[in-house]
Amino acid sequence: MTSTVATTTANGIGTSPVRPDGTLKVTGEFAFSSDLWADRMLWGATLRSPHPRARITGIDLTEAVAMPGVYAVLTAEDVPGVKHYGLEHRDQPVLAMGQVRYAGEPVAIVAADHPETARRAAARIAVAYEVLTPVVDAEAALDPAAERVHDAGNLLRHVPIRKGPQDATAAVVVTGDYEVGMQDQAFLGPESGLAIPAEDGGVDLFVATQWLHADLGQVAGCLGLPKEKVRLSLAGVGGAFGGREDVSMQVHACMLALHTGRPVKMVYSREESFFGHVHRHPAKLRYEHGADADGRLVYVKARIVLDGGAYASTSMAVVANATTLGIGPYRVPSVSMDGYAVYTNNPPCGAMRGFGAVQACFAYESQMDRLAEALGLDPVEVRVRNALEPGDTMPTGQVVPAPAPVADLLRRVRDRPLPAEPAPGEADPRQLPGGVANTTRGEGVRRGVGYGIGIKNVGFSEGFDDYSTARVRLEVVGGEPAAVVHTAAAEVGQGLVTVQAQIARTELGVDQVTVATADTSVGSAGSSSASRQTYVTGGAVKAACEAVRAEVLRRAGLAEGRLAGGKLLTVAGDVVADLVTVLGDEPVERTVEWRHRPTFPIDPRTGQGEAHVQYAFAAHRATVDVDVELGLVRVVEIATAQDVGKALHPQSVRGQIAGGTAQGLGLAVMEEIQVVDGLIRNPSFTDYLIPTILDVPPMKIDVLELGDPEAPYGLRGIGEPPTISSTPAIVAAIRAATGLALRRVPVRPEHLTGT
Repeated sequence: MTSTVATTTANGIGTSPVRPDGTLKVTGEFAFSSDLWADRMLWGATLRSPHPRARITGIDLTEAVAMPGVYAVLTAEDVPGVKHYGLEHRDQPVLAMGQVRYAGEPVAIVAADHPETARRAAARIAVAYEVLTPVVDAEAALDPAAERVHDAGNLLRHVPIRKGPQDATAAVVVTGDYEVGMQDQAFLGPESGLAIPAEDGGVDLFVATQWLHADLGQVAGCLGLPKEKVRLSLAGVGGAFGGREDVSMQVHACMLALHTGRPVKMVYSREESFFGHVHRHPAKLRYEHGADADGRLVYVKARIVLDGGAYASTSMAVVANATTLGIGPYRVPSVSMDGYAVYTNNPPCGAMRGFGAVQACFAYESQMDRLAEALGLDPVEVRVRNALEPGDTMPTGQVVPAPAPVADLLRRVRDRPLPAEPAPGEADPRQLPGGVANTTRGEGVRRGVGYGIGIKNVGFSEGFDDYSTARVRLEVVGGEPAAVVHTAAAEVGQGLVTVQAQIARTELGVDQVTVATADTSVGSAGSSSASRQTYVTGGAVKAACEAVRAEVLRRAGLAEGRLAGGKLLTVAGDVVADLVTVLGDEPVERTVEWRHRPTFPIDPRTGQGEAHVQYAFAAHRATVDVDVELGLVRVVEIATAQDVGKALHPQSVRGQIAGGTAQGLGLAVMEEIQVVDGLIRNPSFTDYLIPTILDVPPMKIDVLELGDPEAPYGLRGIGEPPTISSTPAIVAAIRAATGLALRRVPVRPEHLTGT
């Protein structure tokens, strides 16, 4: 077996090179999917249902077809292949068939020579509806007597977790009912893409997505084409956060392109984007925590109900995460938990950063604060006493591997100096709740401090074949050694393109590295979700580079060695040959599929099993000022600590932690899609509020690099944990300032003033 040793080079792992897309994005020169253009291009538009539940009794296309400039008007009858798609369960129609199940469901599509013409033509399609009463309450939908959203019933998945004795009793018991609102991913780039018909009867699709090969399978099936005739390339992605895992306009654009024989571009408006992608599941959670007199947990009982909306998306995986991670990073001998994902006629819900763990964390961390209060303990101390350690078991029975620095993370955020409080009457009005609105001079403003810690799985779970493919070529270009890395991994803003190049520089010892555009001509890389891409695609790139390096060493007659600075070196560091000389005119190329260790499905009766491959932890301390008279909140500072295993790009790591924390802040105090009787009431960035630079406070970030011995370079997924524990920390701080129970997020002014 060939032994090789990698060496870090300039701009390799552990450094923070400039992102290749960074300057272009900052200056506005980067080409996003909405900027695509082609000769003879048509524009696509979608007609959507105004009703959350109705039967379609007729569709009249006459006026739309007759409009000048209209080239196609298509309905469900025109879908050439299978009529349904879906990530986990193919239950969603390409275009509504006989009925609509949510307000905003696509009913028909149009192609025209101008975007406004396409929109006007769509508006002229006459659809006759028999309006039905929608099923909008997830709890009520579980009643066997409830109206059925789908013929098979309203229950998507029930996940029971049973660990330890089920008759445990405790000296101190706290219970609570909690609610989490529907959050939107709020990416800035709306759904968009360009479909171009090909000479072979197939189609080329350039699209902003998170998972090229999942799109490929669904699109090809719906078009009735073999996969080799459907080619997908990643276009510039303007953010994702889970909202681009599902198909949106992909099939529609391809249908219109194939029907008209011309390129078709589709770009959603901001309002349409709210209907065009899934959202974070609203949740209702009931928890009961029992502890002994010293504050050590004895049991946890919980019931979690997630509103999945009209179609499945990833709800079955989300509810598994909510339950398997549902007690938090704590040692609990007895667990009885039930999670339900439910169909309703509300907007479909699916993946969003945190993926089920967010909803559960708000509830279990709120419970830990209640437990601390009942016991008269410091909120950090009660968490430390129950903190998971290596060798402990999760609710699934899975043993927690080292490292698991739960107590350390908590102590680190607790021990940071608190921000100074202004002297009475000396506060800058811009630094008070309400900010530049100048609504207060400090009267009624109270400060509070709160804590939160969360746990998240990394990668796909429950036996999913979670792998990535990487192709690496090493060759001579312009007299210098150069590498090309090609994967199908979606760069959605997280910096993956930079990391792939860093790995190649480190493993191959060359400075010149090109990362090819992600497309489906190389094997699948899986989804850019679940905090997995750096782990899995990074592992694949590393393995492919190792294979290339081994071949280069073999050519030079070395059994072991390393590459650095364009040279071949022995393990001792002696130069053996020049890389350009060894390569000559014969590039070395290797394609590798890389997998992490396997996971396994959980037992459907008890929830026991080795469900997850890696766990990640983050802790937050939030300091807030609350105007208790006006109900206004200002987050003064957030301190956070997170183990990242290995910071491959330290600057990006800190950026991910800050960005994830900001999304958690949004859920805590402002972000919610308002759904009333199945209808979205605020589908715009005027009425759906997200944190701005004025809302995001200074952040004190403590990055630990403890190293996972099973992961490439010891790295640990980092993207999701900051979003999970920041929300409960902020709400805990608001509770500390106000003394209010606050069992629902987002916290609104009326929750603080009683109005």
